[in-house]
Amino acid sequence: MSVDNEIKGRLALITGASGGIGGGCAKDLYKQGCHLALTYSSNKAGVDKLLAQFQTSPTDQKISIHQVDMASTEQMENLYKEIETQHGHGPDILVANAGYGKRIPQIQDISYDEFDYTILINLRAPFTLAKLAVPHMAEQKWGRIIMMGSIAGHGGGVNGCHYAASKAGLQGMVKNLAQKLGKDGISINDVAPAMIGETGMIPDAKRVEGTPGDVKNIPVGRLGTPQECANVVTMLCKTGYLTGQSIIIGGGLK
Repeated sequence: MSVDNEIKGRLALITGASGGIGGGCAKDLYKQGCHLALTYSSNKAGVDKLLAQFQTSPTDQKISIHQVDMASTEQMENLYKEIETQHGHGPDILVANAGYGKRIPQIQDISYDEFDYTILINLRAPFTLAKLAVPHMAEQKWGRIIMMGSIAGHGGGVNGCHYAASKAGLQGMVKNLAQKLGKDGISINDVAPAMIGETGMIPDAKRVEGTPGDVKNIPVGRLGTPQECANVVTMLCKTGYLTGQSIIIGGGLK
């Protein structure tokens, strides 16, 4: 049985590409020769900046940009129609990176609406994106799905139980789908970062001073980088035998 882990020429959909981790994944997969479909919700400047970097080295790689509200099923369905129109088919690689996390550590401070919205963006949206991606992947017997989880899904992190629940749900969904999609040549994993700098949530080490995520509490003694997250995402895209896993990128944090 021949093994196909070639990602050059594949189409990668990366949601939340205007942020640090999403942008890092986009840059890395572009370097690997992937075509890209990139989404953002409000930060168009972030995606435009990314696009400008790609355009400095002209290639035949196609890049499309899409504004999508991950709270809207209709907008996600339209996203897939746009991708098929512009690229000729659905994504071969899905990096469900867009997420939401308002830091509210204590359960008594988390409103019902805040809980519902966090689940909607962090769990229901990745489910919808995967549901829409699977038919094309299954038809060609090749696909890679990477969900952006969090150390919170393992019970850690600096956020509250609403965020932890959304990311733990993601982890359970990945493990279940890995059993069901493997026969179709589709691998699915979640990458679980902790304390990654140069992102909207943690711009720098100062932001987490005095919290459980203070770099003093991180065994390697520093924040992680978006590039380090992208390294793992790319590895998962190129390693189809690895599926159903949650990989913590946390500098030794438990």
